[in-house]
Amino acid sequence: MRIKDDLYASRRALAGFVVIGLGWASFSAQMPVIKAQVDVSDGFWGTLVLMGSTGALMAMWLAPLVYRVLGAWAMIAGAFVMASGFVLVGMAHGPFVLGLALFLAAGGSGVADVLANAEVSEAEAETGRSLMNLNHGCFSLFYAFAAVCVGAARGAGLGPVMIFTGTALAIAILAIWMKLPDRQEHDDDPAEAKGMPYGLVWVGGLVVLSAFLGEAASEGWSALHVERTLGGGPAEGAMGPALLAAGMAVGRLGGHVIGAGWPPIRTMIIASCIAGSGLALSGIAPDIPVAYAGFLLGGLGVSVVGPLALGLVGQAVPGHLRLAAISQAAALGYAAFFLGPVLMGYVAEGFGLRVSFYVIAAVMFIVAAVLVPLWARLLAGQRAGRHIRS
Repeated sequence: MRIKDDLYASRRALAGFVVIGLGWASFSAQMPVIKAQVDVSDGFWGTLVLMGSTGALMAMWLAPLVYRVLGAWAMIAGAFVMASGFVLVGMAHGPFVLGLALFLAAGGSGVADVLANAEVSEAEAETGRSLMNLNHGCFSLFYAFAAVCVGAARGAGLGPVMIFTGTALAIAILAIWMKLPDRQEHDDDPAEAKGMPYGLVWVGGLVVLSAFLGEAASEGWSALHVERTLGGGPAEGAMGPALLAAGMAVGRLGGHVIGAGWPPIRTMIIASCIAGSGLALSGIAPDIPVAYAGFLLGGLGVSVVGPLALGLVGQAVPGHLRLAAISQAAALGYAAFFLGPVLMGYVAEGFGLRVSFYVIAAVMFIVAAVLVPLWARLLAGQRAGRHIRS
């Protein structure tokens, strides 16, 4: 019953996360055929994704402005821009069109994502319950479902245009539940409005970035690793991102049900180590089943780090700064989705796909040893300062 109540409390954000999951799963599970369609090298592919995903960063920084302009319709508008971009991705046969299409898709996704995270943070403040893992877990669950469906569709002979069109229709239906309440920001106290703890927010964003780097590396390149390095077919390739998302769904939903009272900093350190181990296993895998186990373990580990970090950012700032703080942390964090493909692409081109997974695994171990402990000290200082002022 509690899960049902929690889902209802964050229902608008939930619809947004499901829409984003459907869109990006449709892209990731078709990455081998789309890459072949535009006929570029690994390094150039990474550059194209970098150029396209610039739209996500711009959109995330501008999400508060989009909300002020469009109000309740802002998240719906972002979802429709994302869907249109992905349909154009399916039509692309050259790098310029693909870069433009990814720019639109990532930009619309960025706006919807920031607003969905802010809506969850508002629901957490209203209910007093932790809801980030639940909503991000539902994202992962639907991502896994969509990736499997796309793999089946590819196996049945459907091309990218048909698959992305079906995804767009599903997004149009889900948009019914994405209309936001009127929560326009009111900076009544200029002194308080200037009190944004930028250091805390930006280091938190780096924690999110590191977590999503592990996610982006696996979801964007797991299908290619299975099909090219290990000789799998289209359906086997699509299982790579599907299993990553399944591991993330288990970790996030399990964290919501049984881990709500666990210390978040300790949880993030342990989870980062598990993620690093899983990604390293994927890289060293001699066959497809071992790679699958690595993707599953990597997804399980990386699952809770990003949502916990975003939740802590939202809790650390006053309510009227929440959307702006989450926008900044998310923009830094989601840089992983264009840094990841570039890093993976150039390392894969120079040293092979296996080594690129080792590099991302090393990043996750550094997060556990250095970045999360540093952020814990900043959070403790922020709480002490607020306690003194109160």
